[in-house]
Amino acid sequence: MTIGVAILGSTGSIGTSTLNVLARQRDRFRVVALTAYGSGALLERQAATFGAEYHCLVDGAGSSCLVEAATLPDVGIVVNAVVGAAGLEATLAALEAGKRVALANKETLVMAGDLVLRAAADGGGEIVPIDSEHSAALQCITGHDAEVERLILTASGGPFRDWDADRVPAATVKEALNHPTWQMGRKITVDSATLANKALEVIEAHYLFGLEYDAIDVVVHPQSIVHAFVEFVDGSVLAQVGFPSMELPILYALTHPERVTDVALRRFDPVAAGPLTFEPLRRDVFPTFDLGVRAGRAGGTAPAVFNAANEVAVRAFLDGTIPFGRIPDVIAAALDRHDPQPATDVATLVAADQWAREQAEAACC
Repeated sequence: MTIGVAILGSTGSIGTSTLNVLARQRDRFRVVALTAYGSGALLERQAATFGAEYHCLVDGAGSSCLVEAATLPDVGIVVNAVVGAAGLEATLAALEAGKRVALANKETLVMAGDLVLRAAADGGGEIVPIDSEHSAALQCITGHDAEVERLILTASGGPFRDWDADRVPAATVKEALNHPTWQMGRKITVDSATLANKALEVIEAHYLFGLEYDAIDVVVHPQSIVHAFVEFVDGSVLAQVGFPSMELPILYALTHPERVTDVALRRFDPVAAGPLTFEPLRRDVFPTFDLGVRAGRAGGTAPAVFNAANEVAVRAFLDGTIPFGRIPDVIAAALDRHDPQPATDVATLVAADQWAREQAEAACC
């Protein structure tokens, strides 16, 4: 019997990678639902190719179609590859309906970690991460979660890892989108360049693995071969390694805790991987990282404010409204003005998100 899968954001990089995996695993999974924000023609082709019974263009139908796709009776797994805060309601609905959520939409946990965990507990749903770093940690931790002492996430360092500090603030859009190891969407690529993405991943790891922020570290690893280290109480350390590819963590998110064969995935070769190096974060050059971790530690509505202000600042940079160096300033302005409140419900988070966007848009002018 095959498992029905819904892919939210099917025309993006994670969505298309998921379809590549599912095309090779047709004996285990079938595509039931597809949604996309734009790219209507591509969505139609995907639906026809995979025989999706439901497909919906968010740009025309509104975000309610995300929730509808995520809660269809025939869907057992929801791949949430939506970019930004728009993915929250679908994640909550899927978990409350008892689905597995293969989560690439890290903003879901960043904005509403406590609500998401509660929805999973109440509805019997399950969260399995797709991000390569969190997938790596999960693979190391599975069966040993009570013994974990520390998690070390790796970061590529982005395109400006070795730039002089005084050169970074004037980086162009083209330079920011020139990621050295991963092919991703525009927003997440800029987040990698500012290290905002790594701050979001620290917050996500806090909720996924129940670790305090002091137990989560980050190191720069330019080769992107080691995706995470897990240190256990006895001092032993496990790491998950592999060439940069999102298809392996996608496959694992679909089959966890089992492993299945996929002959198309590149096998690891330590000689081909070459020397592996590790460096500390240059926190003074990339202040957005510390702003994000500060928001995570503050808790409540602060992470939602960080996420929303960052989304606005990144869009303004991509549109040419502000320079690269202004992104952390815009975020800091919103966080400095915000008095975090308990994140008791979605309405509170939506209000904080909207307030932060207004603050960030004013700071971008």
